[in-house]
Amino acid sequence: MLHQAAEGAGAVKVLHHPPKARRVVQLFMAGGASHMDLWDHKPMLEKHHGEEADFGEPVEAFQDGLGPWMKSPFAFAPYGQAGKMLSEVVQPLGACVDDIAFIHNMVSTTGVHSQATYLQATGFQLPGFPGMGSWVSYGLGAITDNLPTFVVLPDHRGFASNGPKNWASAFLPASAQGTAIFPQRENAIEDLQARADFVTEQGDRAGLSLLKRLNSQYSAQRAEDSRLDARIRSYELAARLQLSAPEALDLSQEPAHVMKMYGLDRLGATYPSEINPAEEAEYFGRKCLIARRLLERGVRFVQVWSGNDNSFPRRNWDSHEDIARDHGPLARGMAVGAAALLKDLKQSGMLDDTIVLWTTEFGRMPSTQGSTGRDHNPFVFTNWLSGGGIQGGISHGASDVWGYKPLDRDNPTQVYDIHATILHLLGIDHRRLTVRNNGIDRRLTDVHGHVIHQILA
Repeated sequence: MLHQAAEGAGAVKVLHHPPKARRVVQLFMAGGASHMDLWDHKPMLEKHHGEEADFGEPVEAFQDGLGPWMKSPFAFAPYGQAGKMLSEVVQPLGACVDDIAFIHNMVSTTGVHSQATYLQATGFQLPGFPGMGSWVSYGLGAITDNLPTFVVLPDHRGFASNGPKNWASAFLPASAQGTAIFPQRENAIEDLQARADFVTEQGDRAGLSLLKRLNSQYSAQRAEDSRLDARIRSYELAARLQLSAPEALDLSQEPAHVMKMYGLDRLGATYPSEINPAEEAEYFGRKCLIARRLLERGVRFVQVWSGNDNSFPRRNWDSHEDIARDHGPLARGMAVGAAALLKDLKQSGMLDDTIVLWTTEFGRMPSTQGSTGRDHNPFVFTNWLSGGGIQGGISHGASDVWGYKPLDRDNPTQVYDIHATILHLLGIDHRRLTVRNNGIDRRLTDVHGHVIHQILA
């Protein structure tokens, strides 16, 4: 552990060098988003569409996704100064590509949803490890005392694989865990406000006074036990949240052009039962706008989820049956919200010290499953980053001509490298932010990870 002071109340002393970023937004696509249908254009699939898929080697499929080569059902076009090819379903992000670094040679160690989600969220494919937001919260502490340091905005339809374990603090202090907020619900934060009719302001004050006396007696008798003090601080934060959270979640004062940019110009609209772009844009855009409001009020790490766990009909990125049906609306909605967030952060100057990471569990296969779906592909997929010291308008690494594996199989990019790079931009050497647990010095990047200097500004 380093001994140079980090910023923030309760921060661990881990700063290694001056940081370029102070905040992080992680956009997490649950289910496995297809790289070659969004960001990684593959002309060879277009040329050989429908032909027998010859990988030139034995292939381990997750289910039965080894049908013919399948081109993307979506058209691609160039964007930005570099002419980056993007799918039509993420077209809104075309205006932002000069601020984005795409990484096309990501690999996972597993093609199983729960394990792959853990890996991207925590750096380990098993439960029991802190999420990246927890490590950042623990290492750098809070920017504000009025809101949590780490906030999670799940999909309104339900959790992704593993649920809250993806943002748990595990063996770090409980104060480092993510606080889940559901902006679409009437009660966005569970148990924040009393709902019972018999609760009165006078009774509330009397109860708090009694608790204070009891806590003081307990602390005097057990001065060496810090657990009560930690619990008291968490309830003090909850009390402050009763005032700060409703204001942060209130969009009524946002200008009309901002609401429209985030896809929120149809609030109150009714939607068909089928998955559709307008509904996805409203739900994901709301979370992205809430993320911006939380960041500007001092939240350090915001995690935004798209997709829930194995729902039918599909409301996640696990498009085994039909890429066009499922990825189309999800991607269009995601792109509206993500593009608005990048533009909004940039115009306010906040993108300069805020890192935005787009990630998913793994990619999809270039061959078909059934006639229109794609199976899991842990062997290569795409991440992208923007802001906070990231060089925009570039692509780092490459997948092969089919989008099956990295072009350079000896030098792929792993999640540990993404995590190491983000910590580096936050001023932390990923190798030295450690906590001993069960006799092992644990860290976010396990025993791996290299800073990706090629994508740094």
